[in-house]
Amino acid sequence: MARAVQLAERGRYTTDPNPRVGCVLAQGDRIIGEGWHRRAGEPHAERLAIDAAGKAARGATAYVTLEPCCHHGRTPPCTDALLEAGVGRVVVGMEDPNPIVHGRGLERMRAAGVDVITGVLEAPCRALNPGFDKRMRLGLPFVRVKSAASLDGRTAMASGESRWITSEAARTDVQWLRAGASAIVTGVGTVLADDPSLNVRLSPTLIPALAPDEPVRQPLRVILDSQLRTPLDATLLQLPGATLIATSETDPRRIAAATSAGAEVWVGPADASGRVELEALLRYLAEREINEVLIEAGPTLAGAAVQQGLVDELVLYLAPHLMGSAARGLFELDGIELMKDRFPLEIIDVRAVGPDLRLRARPGLP
Repeated sequence: MARAVQLAERGRYTTDPNPRVGCVLAQGDRIIGEGWHRRAGEPHAERLAIDAAGKAARGATAYVTLEPCCHHGRTPPCTDALLEAGVGRVVVGMEDPNPIVHGRGLERMRAAGVDVITGVLEAPCRALNPGFDKRMRLGLPFVRVKSAASLDGRTAMASGESRWITSEAARTDVQWLRAGASAIVTGVGTVLADDPSLNVRLSPTLIPALAPDEPVRQPLRVILDSQLRTPLDATLLQLPGATLIATSETDPRRIAAATSAGAEVWVGPADASGRVELEALLRYLAEREINEVLIEAGPTLAGAAVQQGLVDELVLYLAPHLMGSAARGLFELDGIELMKDRFPLEIIDVRAVGPDLRLRARPGLP
């Protein structure tokens, strides 16, 4: 199963919106076939492993990170392929959270006389697809907030100057975060101040599933812009990939102007402060099969997402310098006046990235 997890990782930057899945076929302790899902519409991991094994698949054990599908989607059911190949045992990392599949693939194989074992290395198998898992269970994408700051927690000077807080190594690391995301979300304030690209600038030669001449998948770029203030010549509207403006503005002329400039426009509800309602946007993105959202924004949007309980993970890059008390902070959080009001975090990983530190944390229980 550990090998199947390794194989599934190869599709981390290409399978979206499908889950990342790896499969290994073995006779005893000898591997006879391997496969991993590359992208939506292409063969699933199980079928690739069966094709690699050929006739030797009969009586073999299949190790697969996710419950084999049992329905016709873009490709035929993998349960059919396993049964037709005569596989004798199937070892599954985790059950498929998709209600169309959940448990049905396992039942079908058991009914056909196949020995089925579940929950093997479930934690690493589940970690392959946090967004797919959450979207299927809760109708929401997995949300990460990425931010860069000095060691005293400052993200920009009082003037707004912020380039560059962290090193080139940290900025390259962010490219991999973007490449794994389904959508990148920012606020119109960031667009007006920085005119960001918010695109993936990695060479296809660095991504295992891509040929050198294949384009790198660009996540959907999303701008929270309640009043449709995004400049029509903004850089991110000129780049490959789609840009969605989430707004509460209903003026058809302004919407038409944004659409003519190359943006999609989604009109959603406003919250009490007049901003686009974050949870409504996230549920809309989940309906569009967005699995993982990366928020790259200023302290207002980042703080609102954290405080509303919509964030699953924070990725913070800390640079070895101090910017002083006049500089801008990481998060705007309302109502924190006493120590008991602090917002708890659980640190799950700390490592050096060039001269900087990268902290991964998840919101803890208050």
